[in-house]
Amino acid sequence: MIAISIIEIILFVYLAGCVFYNLLLAVAGRLSRKKKILYDETDTYAKIAILVPAYKEDSIILSTVASYHRLQYPVTRFEVVVIADSLQPRTLEELAATGVSLVPVKFEKSTKAKSLNAAFEYLGDDYDLALICDADNILEEDFLLKINHAWQQGHHAIQGQRVAKNLNTPFAILDAANEIIANFLYRKGANALGLSSSVIGSGMAFHYPLIKEILLEIQATGGFDKVLQLLVLSKGHSILYLEDAYVFDEKITHAAVFENQRKRWMSSQLVYLRTFWKQGWAALFNGNINYFNLSVCQNALLPRMLLLAALTILTVAAFILQPFLVISPAVWAGLFVLNMLSLLLPIPGKFFTRYLFTAAITLPKAVGIMILLLFRLKGADKTFIHTTHTQTGIDNPLLDAARK
Repeated sequence: MIAISIIEIILFVYLAGCVFYNLLLAVAGRLSRKKKILYDETDTYAKIAILVPAYKEDSIILSTVASYHRLQYPVTRFEVVVIADSLQPRTLEELAATGVSLVPVKFEKSTKAKSLNAAFEYLGDDYDLALICDADNILEEDFLLKINHAWQQGHHAIQGQRVAKNLNTPFAILDAANEIIANFLYRKGANALGLSSSVIGSGMAFHYPLIKEILLEIQATGGFDKVLQLLVLSKGHSILYLEDAYVFDEKITHAAVFENQRKRWMSSQLVYLRTFWKQGWAALFNGNINYFNLSVCQNALLPRMLLLAALTILTVAAFILQPFLVISPAVWAGLFVLNMLSLLLPIPGKFFTRYLFTAAITLPKAVGIMILLLFRLKGADKTFIHTTHTQTGIDNPLLDAARK
């Protein structure tokens, strides 16, 4: 009985820590007003290299490049650079005809860091900012103007808001809702508390010399963004979240894609929790809360879907096994309610329609996939897991809601 009680208390303390962490960020995000960027006319425009690693993205890269021609920014002050990894010869010919800069690469083991480093070698140093995008990303027309405005204010690391391109399947809707919550908690909520935003892996801009130096230090296959953000902090910079700068991103459409994506994410989270555990605690004792937050707190968090599943199961179990437990079922139920609050506070009002219902009925299948993945994570961080993209346009009926 004593052993069971100890396990119960440990479980409760860990899960309660996850819930209160998310709830604190949710409340901070809700109390923080959305900042509209009022960029004035300026004579100072950063020279921006838009870096687009494209691994076997023949079906999407041409439409992505075409979208950059619509950007509201002086054409002489930005350059689109496609790092073409394993693209077809016909695709390379068509890309060359568009006028973009092409950096053909081929690696025995492809990674985003290798592709970006190849681009930096090709480009030289005549740039102020590097904007890293995925091959499926479409930037809103004034995205570069807003990035330029933040750069002029002295920010050297900037994360835009990723918004769903598509809501065409139940898994796409669930993925979109998940990203809305993540943006709200770990980017908007973190900035509201004076902490650095986390990055997402795309739609992120950095001072050119800074990111060029940092990329040389990254060897990661999976979890590229987790290493990148910690190196940014170690160089003395915090990451600004530009909620009003939108980058459209294709959401996963099927269970198989969801499984591959989550396997990569969950594996990298565990790997980097172990890798940066000692450094994170040392940073905390030295007063660097930012580094501790991104290296320990966020890596130690149970993924939100698994957290919801765990609290649901344990709350039900607490009522059934009440005579054998030390923590009241009412306390477990209260923790479950607080967790639901942390998930619902970030969701915009217009999402509370059939879309949220669709996401909810898809959730059990997604949770089941994630539970099974817990036993199949070994080696995933050392394997390049590619997500294929096909969505060439923006088809999001709730676009305004997703942005709020």
